[in-house]
Amino acid sequence: MPSFPAIAPQCLDAVERRFRANFEEYDELGAAVSVWQGERELIHLAHGWADRTRTRPWTDDTLVPVWSCTKGPAAAACLLALEQQPGLSLDAPVAEIWPAFAGGGKGNIRFHQLLSHQAGLAALDEPRPSLEDHAAVIRVLEKQEPLWRSGHGYHPRTHGFLLDECVRRLTGAGSLGQFWFEELAQPLGLDVWVGLPASEYDRVAHVYPGRVRRDQGLDLEPEVEAAFYQAFSDRESLSSRAFASPRGLSGVAEMNRPGVWAAGYPAFGGVASARGLAGFYAFLAAGGTCAGTSFFRNETMAAMEQILIQGEDRVLLRETAFAAGFMKDPVDADGKRKRRSLMGPSVRAFGHPGAGGSLAFADPDSGIGFAYVMNRMSRSVFPTEKALQLVRCLYGC
Repeated sequence: MPSFPAIAPQCLDAVERRFRANFEEYDELGAAVSVWQGERELIHLAHGWADRTRTRPWTDDTLVPVWSCTKGPAAAACLLALEQQPGLSLDAPVAEIWPAFAGGGKGNIRFHQLLSHQAGLAALDEPRPSLEDHAAVIRVLEKQEPLWRSGHGYHPRTHGFLLDECVRRLTGAGSLGQFWFEELAQPLGLDVWVGLPASEYDRVAHVYPGRVRRDQGLDLEPEVEAAFYQAFSDRESLSSRAFASPRGLSGVAEMNRPGVWAAGYPAFGGVASARGLAGFYAFLAAGGTCAGTSFFRNETMAAMEQILIQGEDRVLLRETAFAAGFMKDPVDADGKRKRRSLMGPSVRAFGHPGAGGSLAFADPDSGIGFAYVMNRMSRSVFPTEKALQLVRCLYGC
């Protein structure tokens, strides 16, 4: 286990004060924040309510749907599955293990392009299949022509089906969620589920649409956020089509159905605790090593933090950057962080936000794994001030 610089106690105190203030200033309902360094949890805070009727307190064991924060564990599962196949690398064509994927002129798409949202498969042509029919979605993806041949665009839903099918073909597992549990979550003791068993249902907090308040959106990009939601309201736009491909689960309340928790959609259907997500990212920040056992090769760890594509995102309509399955903060030509910062000061940091404001990331420079989850969603694609101020407190006290 590498050694990391100590986090000042006053910074952890500042995180706690800020977390408590969120409930007064931003009308938080229920939330938790966890910060790990290496194999030790530095701070864990849980407060509020798991339901709108305020009958179930949010406890240390509370789980919550984390939306696109699921994409980080899903990417790790896919990368591990790829590692386990001799002779395959991120540069290999996806069609090498999934021959029908070559349909629609996709024979040259590589694994690294699939993982970094470059495949051009963010939205499906009509008629769109139901996301509850995995086989039908896969058949459509196999025939689908890429919507672009250069650049990138966030794949909010199809990303999970693409990675899931790859893991199934690489490992023979019944699903990506099964592989994630058996190969990573269970050995590492991570309370992160991509397919929740019925025994855990009573721990899950319900999620609710947010209110339009002063914490909405990124303060640094209000015009960009407004442009995205204008496009999102146009059903013909790529942004709108991407978030509706495959069809189904069009409302926040539907995420409170146990059947959705059990289905384990790898792009947005995960259920987790803040402690589980932060522990996962601390494990990655430490080089993918736990208790002296390395789970990933060095080149795989490097791919998680190396920017593979950066620029205008065709779906999110703002500049984004992606490594192999993980989001990055964009950098300038000199490799320095640009104005927007979701994941602290380190340019090596990588992770993933979730719709409504959740955030989880790894910082390999400090060995930090951070996660913030909540159940009252903000109207924002990216984390809001509720999460971002916690990150600033952690690094700047």
